[in-house]
Amino acid sequence: MNILIDFLLVLEAICGAAVALSRTPRRQVMALSANGLVLALLFMALQAPDVAFAELAVGTAAVPLLFLATLASIRMNRIPPDEPDAKPPSR
Repeated sequence: MNILIDFLLVLEAICGAAVALSRTPRRQVMALSANGLVLALLFMALQAPDVAFAELAVGTAAVPLLFLATLASIRMNRIPPDEPDAKPPSR
């Protein structure tokens, strides 16, 4: 069991570094989702299934989906580069 926990801790460190070192927001979101998945697996290995399920729901699914929706919203409000005088859509 100690080997599994050690492996998951190393994998968690790698995923955390991937989140911090990613340059594009979409890759950061995907790395954040992978980080949440590894953290949920680590909680399961540490015999905390309730915390693992919460991490799986929030850290792997809900937060990355909210970030992706925000990125899509920002992308829709951008001005195209070929129309410098165009105004962003009003709400």
